[in-house]
Amino acid sequence: MPWYRLTFQAGVVQDLAHAGLPMAQRLLEKTKWIASNVENLRHEVMPDLPGLHKYAVADWRIFYAIHRNQGLVDIHAIIHRSALKR
Repeated sequence: MPWYRLTFQAGVVQDLAHAGLPMAQRLLEKTKWIASNVENLRHEVMPDLPGLHKYAVADWRIFYAIHRNQGLVDIHAIIHRSALKR
């Protein structure tokens, strides 16, 4: 199956800056993995954020949208779970 292309919203760079280099690299690798496995994954739907899905990597959450007709995975945010509880 073909990979989906990845796009990142502008704020993702700042999100990754909070992760530290090793975790930021791991998170970026996971976004590539998501894009290469779109058709094989069960994507966790976000009921309060229509159109977005969530994927957990350790204590971090990747929020993304899938645009199948465009072959695109759009990464909206990468947030530490502690920030989600506020």
